Amino acid sequence: METGELTQGEVVALINYMSQILVELVKLANLIITVTKAAACGNRVESVLKIKPDMESGDEKWDIDTIPAYGAGESGSDVPAVEFSHVSLTYKNAGAESLTDLSFRAGKGQTVGIIGGTGSGKTSVVNLIPRFYDATRGQVKIFGKDIRDYDVEDLRRHIGVVPQKAVLFKGSIRENLMWGNERATEEDMEEALFMSQAKEFVDARPERLDFQIEQGGRNLSGGQKQRLTIARALVRKPDILILDDSASALDFATDAALRTAIRGIKGNPTVFIVSQRVASIQCADQILVLDDGELSGIGTHAQLLEACPAYQEIYYSQFPKEVRVNV
Repeated sequence: METGELTQGEVVALINYMSQILVELVKLANLIITVTKAAACGNRVESVLKIKPDMESGDEKWDIDTIPAYGAGESGSDVPAVEFSHVSLTYKNAGAESLTDLSFRAGKGQTVGIIGGTGSGKTSVVNLIPRFYDATRGQVKIFGKDIRDYDVEDLRRHIGVVPQKAVLFKGSIRENLMWGNERATEEDMEEALFMSQAKEFVDARPERLDFQIEQGGRNLSGGQKQRLTIARALVRKPDILILDDSASALDFATDAALRTAIRGIKGNPTVFIVSQRVASIQCADQILVLDDGELSGIGTHAQLLEACPAYQEIYYSQFPKEVRVNV
């Protein structure tokens, strides 16, 4: 018989049932939101994967094994490893040129330093070498061939790039190094760690190459991340190595040891060092001084210190002139 009354047990049961229903409704609402976001993200990823690059790849393969070091005695090659011939670059939708009429030659085995103020175009220069961008005017040549004639994937396989920002992925040190060369042996990785001055702090960890790096390298210092990023490029054993301000977090002693080790790399690669520090590039075979996208000076440290006002300004801002007192 229905009397319109509820017992305490029935009230508790009703509340429990309503709570369970509401929880499931909340879960359903969250699931709908998650699925909607996933669908939107999937569409974005798909649209990125469907993009076809405007850059057309050539069909020339990399074959420079027979080319001797540039200018090495009577048998030296007259073909530079990298040549910029009246190169200008304007980024898409940019109002002004980022690089204007750049011309220089870098031989196989040479070290080229690039220095200049912020926004002077240093990174733009080295980004043209692996063909991240194409020059608006002029020619970029590698071993005598226009860079646009090379197969892009084959070209980049022989170039090691260390960007300004050290990027590491979640995983072991070994896995991060193998991003540079998936066929790298244990010996290759140990050699790369030694040359990049990373071996000391890697050896200090019991796991060594199996040490787990957090996403973005959050459990490493800035200098440690930069050294591992350099090691990842070195394990590739590149013919052209680009260090784009990649030693900014290193102390001067470690930076000097790194540059000394790089000079002894097997294979005699051509090295480009972009830096704000004069100390990092003053021993280079030639130095490019950039000012607002233009080449304001080129030569050795001694030549530029004597004849290039822009280089003098940078140098003396970091190494003040000695105060001479007449006795």
